[in-house]
Amino acid sequence: MAATLIKLYPENPEMKKILQVVESLRSGGLVIYPTDTIYGLGCDIHNAKAVEKVCRLKGLKPGKIDLSFICYDLSHISEYAKVGTATFKLMKKALPGPFTFILEASTKVPKILDTNKKTVGIRVPDNLIPREIVKELGNPIITTSIRDDDQVIEYSTDPELIYEKFKNQVDIVIDGGYGHNIPSTIVDGTDEAFAILRQGLGDLSRFV
Repeated sequence: MAATLIKLYPENPEMKKILQVVESLRSGGLVIYPTDTIYGLGCDIHNAKAVEKVCRLKGLKPGKIDLSFICYDLSHISEYAKVGTATFKLMKKALPGPFTFILEASTKVPKILDTNKKTVGIRVPDNLIPREIVKELGNPIITTSIRDDDQVIEYSTDPELIYEKFKNQVDIVIDGGYGHNIPSTIVDGTDEAFAILRQGLGDLSRFV
């Protein structure tokens, strides 16, 4: 069955549609959604079968994939990651925003993802659509970027084209308008030197 295409507006996401997405996530669905950077693919972190499906779609083994979580705000983070004071202060200034902070994973993360990874990526995007989904779900969602097969365009930005490509592989595609084609800036938050692991849309120098 083809995925459902849902139109949502980032400024004021319609709660009825948000709850439709949450219901799908709770039943193990895969959802493609907008962020403040590129479109992402996600599922409920507590649904092991859904996490496996995300990994298969990416062509990776579940224990090997580097996955990030989307959180509603910083209050979720201490459950899933260990955060130093300086890192927390920086995140408080930079988030919500186009950054992924790599942090030391709490003991809860390996149990969820069936992996021995010591770190986890944390995202609080400046886009109300994924944040409202997470808020209503009650826990973070796994997030990973969806890449384009095109050699020139690395990331798809048109939700209708994304739908055509993935409609038989996911359960819901959210049309939240055109996305960016530049991913988030990845920051190593395990060390207070805050090394940039990948320069993306976010400019960390504004906050350091």
